[in-house]
Formats: sequence, C-alpha cells, structure tokens
Amino acid sequence: MIKKEDISLILADDHPMLLKGLYDELSVNNYNVVGQANNGMQALELVLKLKPTIALLDIDMPLLTGFEVVKMAKEKGTSTKFIILSYHKEIDYITKAKTLQLNGYLLKEDSFFEIERCIEAVLDDEIYFSNSFDNLAIENASEELKRLKLLTPSEVTILKLIVQGMTNTELSDNLGVSVRTVEKHRSNIVNKLEIEGGTNAVINWALKHKDVIIDF
Repeated sequence: MIKKEDISLILADDHPMLLKGLYDELSVNNYNVVGQANNGMQALELVLKLKPTIALLDIDMPLLTGFEVVKMAKEKGTSTKFIILSYHKEIDYITKAKTLQLNGYLLKEDSFFEIERCIEAVLDDEIYFSNSFDNLAIENASEELKRLKLLTPSEVTILKLIVQGMTNTELSDNLGVSVRTVEKHRSNIVNKLEIEGGTNAVINWALKHKDVIIDF
C-alpha cells in the first residue's frame, strides 16, 4: 500500500476558495500536494515539470480546459493519472472523459471520503466515476463511445470536417473523393451511430457532440 505522503498531487481550479478548501483537506489528511494552479496553462506546466502521481483538475478553467490539459499532457507522454473534479453531470462530459481515458471523474458535491476512494482506486489502476452519477448516464456514454468506435478512419475524418461546417462538395474537394463517396460515408455514419432525423441530422449530431468528436 502506497503511503499518502508518497503520493504527489497537483490541484487546479480557477475558484480560489474551492482550491484552498481542497488543498487544506488533502494536506490535513497527509497527502503531499506539490503544486496548485488557477488556470489550465499553469496546470499543464506543473504536470510536465513536477510529474505528480495524480492531477486533480477542474474542467472549466481559463486558457486551457481540464480536458485540454489531459490531452496535451498525454501527448507529451506523461505518466500522471488524471482525476476531473467538476459540476458537470451531462452525458457528453462523461463520454469525453471516457474518450480521453481519464482515471477518475468526481463531482464537486462529493464528500472528501469519495475523493479518497477515487484516489485509492486510481492508484490501483481502476477507473472511478463518482457514485453521484446516474449509472444509466455512464452506460449511455459507454454505448455512445462504442458506436463511435465502429466508424472507419475515413468516417471519423468526415465527421470532424462536418463539425467545421463543410458541405458535401467541400468534403469531396478536401478528401479527393467523389460527392457520391462522401454521401455513402455519411449514410454509414447515420447507420452506425443510430442517428435519427432529417437531412441535417448528421450535422446536428456532430455539433452537439463536437467536443467528443474533436478528440476522438
């Protein structure tokens, strides 16, 4: 069992009171908090410089979001484990967390006991979602991610370009394929993602889930 004092942590939240409260609670309970940040860029710099065991990050921060910090740090090959602390319970945020393979996702309403349980689970290489989450929301997020994984690389590329507002003709020119091929890809996307609706169904779905699509 790893001793608490041997677990290095950094904290990031742009709300000073919340940041201080979390720091005080962790420190009183003998955790080794090695850095604090009040914006995403500072959090990223601390992760890369200090290489903490765990980083606890808010999502909505200036300069970089918590999700962007995770993505950029992982691209740099960090071994730090990431736990998100947020008010967001929406399915898109859960799906995004799963897409980025976050180690933990807690809600700011959770007790410190829940935070400790999450830290322990993450250290054991488990994925931990707050017990405050609706199990159905987590299951739906998992199903949504499974459907996205059914897409071919070409279909994923088209979905990402649709998010940018490209028409079929623009997609055809950009990818060097015929409009007919683009239409076939879009039809496959509709079927695999089980998208319902009219002509703009794919566009509407893509825009609604753009944050997940961009990092997929």
